[in-house]
Amino acid sequence: MARATTPQARDAARALGAQVTAARRERRWSAVRLAEQAGINLRTLRKVERGDATVALGTAFDVAVLVGVPLFTPSPSELAILADNLVNRAALLGERVLAISDEGLDDDF
Repeated sequence: MARATTPQARDAARALGAQVTAARRERRWSAVRLAEQAGINLRTLRKVERGDATVALGTAFDVAVLVGVPLFTPSPSELAILADNLVNRAALLGERVLAISDEGLDDDF
């Protein structure tokens, strides 16, 4: 059974898919051409463009990059800096966490 995704995750996947479709069309690339460039089959590309959250994150990001959709920041060099900063921030927070009770947790999404 497939794991359910949150509404926010589904919306993000749909938004990325719409950006990919628009960018592909602006470049006047066929879906077949983009799928070939990405090294994926046409069915997988269609899933990316529909915002299907079952597509591997790396695949969706690779397709987005190929058509020029920015990921998180306007430029690739800024993305590398952002990634480094976030990794460093996570390292500073440490690994120790407090156990919490699941009582009252609403995980039905």
